[in-house]
Amino acid sequence: MAGHSKWSQIKRKKAKTDTQRGKVFSKMAKEIMVVTKLGGAEAESNPRLRLAIQKAKAANMPNDNINRAIQKGSGDATGAAIEEAYFEAYGPLGVAILIQCLTDNKNRTVSNLKIILNKNGARMVEKGSVSYLFEPKGFILFEPGSDEDRIIDIATHSDADDIDTKVDGSIEVVTSPAQLEPIKHAFDEQQIPYYDAIFSQLPSTYVQLPPGDADQLAILIDKLEDDDDVQEVFSNHDIID
Repeated sequence: MAGHSKWSQIKRKKAKTDTQRGKVFSKMAKEIMVVTKLGGAEAESNPRLRLAIQKAKAANMPNDNINRAIQKGSGDATGAAIEEAYFEAYGPLGVAILIQCLTDNKNRTVSNLKIILNKNGARMVEKGSVSYLFEPKGFILFEPGSDEDRIIDIATHSDADDIDTKVDGSIEVVTSPAQLEPIKHAFDEQQIPYYDAIFSQLPSTYVQLPPGDADQLAILIDKLEDDDDVQEVFSNHDIID
């Protein structure tokens, strides 16, 4: 499976947490609210909520903040309704970009995204223009140096969709969204440490970018991710070595 390393991408994003903790907590609270509204306030029966809580705790988000977000999502507190929305764009050299947002004002979100995209050599496109290139998947990410043989053995016996060792030595176990939690649990039972377990979007095709264009795209993605309404940015680029 081609594509840039998700381990390095997630590692970079986690490094930003320390310098933007307040903004990160706000985005995590939004995510907890939305997944609570969609799947209920009981983490035992809501896998997306379990993962959102785990991610929040890993970032040292206070329990009070987590509980307050769950209460808001379950309707126990008043406030503007937040909904999940996806927006689509083309970036440098035709790279497809899928932007996941949590917003209480779509008009504001669209306006802000268009400004960022237009200033950075990209453009927003109509719904359906690029989303067909992406498929929802679960990813369990392992750092370089992890025990590849044991990871492959457990992933294979757990019916993972794919196992991909990247050039940087990181390993990605790819699952269906429904299988992410059971396969993650299989690694927990065998005490195999992983860097992160996430829901993401897997591109069906990739656009090869030379380093200069990849740097331009990275700047664009950083600016998009800095917007308060943006949760995740997915792209189908790969970097030419």
